[in-house]
Amino acid sequence: MDDVEAVVLVGGKGTRLRPLTLSAPKPMLPTAGVPFLAHLLSRIRAAGVRHVVLGTSYLAETFSEHFGDGAALDLKLTYVVEDEPLGTGGGIRNVAAHLSAEHVLVFNGDVLAGTDLTAVVDTHRRTQADVTLHLVRVPDPRAFGCVPTDADGRVTAFLEKTPDPPTDQINAGCYVFRRSVIDSIPAGRAVSVERETFPGLLAEGRRVSGHVDSAYWRDMGTPADLVHGSADLVRGLAPSDALPGPTGDAMILDGAQVDPSAKVFGGSTVGRGARVGAGASVEGAMLFDGAVVGAGAVVEHSVVGAGAVVEDGAVVVDTVIGDRAVVGSGCELRGGARVWPDAQVRGIRFSPDA
Repeated sequence: MDDVEAVVLVGGKGTRLRPLTLSAPKPMLPTAGVPFLAHLLSRIRAAGVRHVVLGTSYLAETFSEHFGDGAALDLKLTYVVEDEPLGTGGGIRNVAAHLSAEHVLVFNGDVLAGTDLTAVVDTHRRTQADVTLHLVRVPDPRAFGCVPTDADGRVTAFLEKTPDPPTDQINAGCYVFRRSVIDSIPAGRAVSVERETFPGLLAEGRRVSGHVDSAYWRDMGTPADLVHGSADLVRGLAPSDALPGPTGDAMILDGAQVDPSAKVFGGSTVGRGARVGAGASVEGAMLFDGAVVGAGAVVEHSVVGAGAVVEDGAVVVDTVIGDRAVVGSGCELRGGARVWPDAQVRGIRFSPDA
């Protein structure tokens, strides 16, 4: 992999994850105890790539403040700030001056995947492709753009979401570009690789290959996917070399306090300095640093932000609680509820029963 560098696009605002992304970019959200981006960087490093360029924009300084020059990860990290939204293609072109390798692995920074990156690069080299796409098979591809391939693995089309997709193969957000293709992307304007770059290559008769597998894959763009992805990391279902502890039913980080009578399971993470009270139940949830779950409270498949409090006896299911917010004793929040940072919720009960 000496002739391969990597680009990770991390400039998005993560609006679907608000209020969590009001204070941190999506790739920096604590996921199984570390920023989500750390898991991806660990996989890039494990594949043998040493230089990674991060295309940043929203809250750009948070990336360099945490990861620095990358030496702690045995990587060289370069940061490039995108002043205005440029799309996937424009974002790749925007970092081109910082690349020197013949082949470039490109990642969307909000995808959790377990594919063998060296195998994707091997497909790219073997087929002498201009661009190679990692494709995954999903049970229901209707919510995604479909990418059919022929018997030789050549991509034949890029199809928008359709109620009757001709294939179960979808774009998994990981590519290998030949450097010359990156240089051909128009500079200084927004460019979509799916709508402009890739179809343009096909129209020119260039080789666009697909590397298809059934490896673990999840788009981490929604709170539900973030929670499930974190739980899969904790339980070892999704691969990562960046976990701060052993895999298992829960990950309890340094300084956290869990009462012996509480139940914490289902891939939950209890952040640094967080507390879980007597008789509480925390299932498949993310408790950020300093969060508090009171005695007898129930937290399921939810995120409790940094310093937030779920008071005694409260029930929080499929909900996002922003940093420092308080859910009062006896409250019940369900079904996608979102509480903004510093808010106090009292006397509210969204229950399926009377």
